[in-house]
Amino acid sequence: MKRLAIATTLILTASVAKAQSDIDALLAAGVEDAGRFANDYLAPGTNGLMHSMNANWFNSGKSKPLGGFEISVIANAATVNDDAKVFNLNTADYNNINFVQGPSSQNVASVLGENDPNIQIELEFEDPIFGSQTVEIDLPNGIGDGSANLLPTAFIQGAVGLVKGIELKARFVPKIDTDDVELNLFGAGLQVEFTDWLPADKIWPVAISGLVAYTQLDASYNLEASSVIDGENQRLETSANTVLLQLIGSTKLPIINFYGGLGFITGTSESDLLGTYRVSSNGITARSITDPFSVESNVSAVRGTIGTKLKLGFFRLNAEYHLSEFNAFSLGVNFGFR
Repeated sequence: MKRLAIATTLILTASVAKAQSDIDALLAAGVEDAGRFANDYLAPGTNGLMHSMNANWFNSGKSKPLGGFEISVIANAATVNDDAKVFNLNTADYNNINFVQGPSSQNVASVLGENDPNIQIELEFEDPIFGSQTVEIDLPNGIGDGSANLLPTAFIQGAVGLVKGIELKARFVPKIDTDDVELNLFGAGLQVEFTDWLPADKIWPVAISGLVAYTQLDASYNLEASSVIDGENQRLETSANTVLLQLIGSTKLPIINFYGGLGFITGTSESDLLGTYRVSSNGITARSITDPFSVESNVSAVRGTIGTKLKLGFFRLNAEYHLSEFNAFSLGVNFGFR
């Protein structure tokens, strides 16, 4: 669980941790240019993460009866397609950045991709002593290996039946607090079974319900250990919150059941590069930049779900797959009563 939780933070911080040697020059080109690049670079990772952390909120259209409960350990992973591994960088949108070779508009690696071969850019900046200066750097790569094809999340989740047809859910990640990473995730949901309110609901072959769920992730990564830029309190902080609206249907068999649904995900992620960065040039002059930029990404997508659940007494096992902007799959090991 701890390793999976740290992996979610890695997606948000890989750009800075793997490309510290390039940040100095990117900030030298101006905070506006560095922020614009970071926004497009990070967005595929944070958007995919928001899809991943919304999997496996349900495993049946049947709500639990009063006093029924279920405790689950859930592992999710959103899959990454090739389009999410790149973004288009048009130098016309930047003040001080140009490609060394090729056209002014090119596809470059996002946090989930890799530039192969490396892509060089030329940065222009004004030095207070030496005047107008230029420097050539390689654009930062993303994760760019096999791990970039999956965006994992993992939770402990609980559900309890309340009054007729209403089920309350909650999920969380045990708090991670190390020298480099801090992570906290929690969520809450409410599922209402519509068929439980109908006359003769016991003879209906399927259960139909609706779900609304909220999830929030807060993460921080300490950059000082890997940074080559002089400064203090350097870190990347990310906050993501999502809302899921879902219509659910399932069979009502005693052992093996099948479920599915149609839902809508909306969410926002904000990443802040914080601390003090002393950007140097020629090894002589330096200027300090405090809390350089904040970038934001949003998701708004329809999602389809199919899944199956095996129930053997108090032990249950479920697996599901989601079709959306980022497809995702999930496995749940569940222990419950009623």
